[in-house]
Amino acid sequence: MTKTSNTIRIGTGAGFADDRFAPAVELAEKGELDYLVFECLAERTIARETLSRLRDEQRGYSPLLVPRLEAVLGPCMRQGTRIVANMGAANPLAAGREVIQTSKRLGLPEVRCAVLLGDDVSELIRANPQLPLMESNEPVDTLMARLVSANAYLGADAIARALDTGAQVVMTGRVADPSLFSGVALHHFGWQEDDLERMASATAMGHLLECCAQVSGGCFADPGRKDVDDLASLGFPFADIDAAGGLSISKLPGTGGRVDLATCKEQLLYEVHDPFTYLTPDCVLDITDVELHQLAKDRVGVTGAKARPKTDTYKVSVGYRDGYIGEGQVSYAGINAVARAKLAAEVVQERLKRSGHSYSEVRVDLIGISSLHGRTDRAAEPYEVRLRIAARTEDRRAAEAVGFETRTLHVNGPTGGGGGADPVVREVLAVQSVLIPKALVDAQVRIQEVH
Repeated sequence: MTKTSNTIRIGTGAGFADDRFAPAVELAEKGELDYLVFECLAERTIARETLSRLRDEQRGYSPLLVPRLEAVLGPCMRQGTRIVANMGAANPLAAGREVIQTSKRLGLPEVRCAVLLGDDVSELIRANPQLPLMESNEPVDTLMARLVSANAYLGADAIARALDTGAQVVMTGRVADPSLFSGVALHHFGWQEDDLERMASATAMGHLLECCAQVSGGCFADPGRKDVDDLASLGFPFADIDAAGGLSISKLPGTGGRVDLATCKEQLLYEVHDPFTYLTPDCVLDITDVELHQLAKDRVGVTGAKARPKTDTYKVSVGYRDGYIGEGQVSYAGINAVARAKLAAEVVQERLKRSGHSYSEVRVDLIGISSLHGRTDRAAEPYEVRLRIAARTEDRRAAEAVGFETRTLHVNGPTGGGGGADPVVREVLAVQSVLIPKALVDAQVRIQEVH
């Protein structure tokens, strides 16, 4: 598949922190890409990596950063493909150093990395405790004692500035997901930030690509209803976009999956609460008049995206400690398995109560019966069931007790319990949001290169 001379091709190498490697390598080697973008941050991920950086100042970037680089850096440099990635997470500078060290190990001495800083606005949040939380309208000061991180969603202009340096790799922290892609087009074509027609198309492109394989058949397959060919070899998507904003979405021929009107419609609406007002740092996107066109097999054209001017604020994701969750699991099988599992759950809760532990929330799931929708009135009772008990608390010892008491059901509970998992205790990192004026945020670009 050959792209036309007046377009650029932007591929997606990951849509979340633990995404697959092989399809990204395939794109890097065969996709004739100009850019390969990795979107690896969820809202809680950056708070988690902030804790990692506090434990070790050389960490705090995506845990899979180095193996991803080892997989794609060589092919990208050979093909002239530039990389944009938010795998810097809570420590973009350390990530940039890893880019250089990895390039040395791979024998790629000419690699230059631009590191985008400025998304960490923790000090700004501390200096403005009156800012209202979007979820509750309470002042952010109510979270200050438990604050872990505060990161602004930077926009396409910051990505463009980093690429303007000529760096082959751009490593960032928190950037709005579509902006990772629209910033590439902004840089490459030299568009003005207030060119709403083109920014609308680029932002729609970013939204379609940001979740990677979701637009090429992942999270889509439903056997007999929505069939996907060769899901095991699912290909990652790419976009071709031209200087006028003309846009199409596709994938490599011979790879598994599908890119068609159905997959693109699902992704276009994914996580969009208001199709008329999709807020990004770069524009207010309106997809209500978007039209999709099946141009060829596994190739969809996108037209009709519109935009209104961007707001003067950044959304800030505020991560904070919110207690612990303790969890235990055990299985029951055979006749009357469901009744035995229910009895086991009652026993555990009573023992925890008698031990003096308190919990703000307790959840009992019969996996396969009630864990998603809470229903237990199934007509046909299963022959086996997995019991999961989880409880939330501010006390770590109380959280540990949940898994301990569940595990003891093997010999202290109803008959036939087995296959108990090791007790689990997770520290809860919760997220809320505030808005801050863009004028307060100082996005900076630093260059790291092989010496």
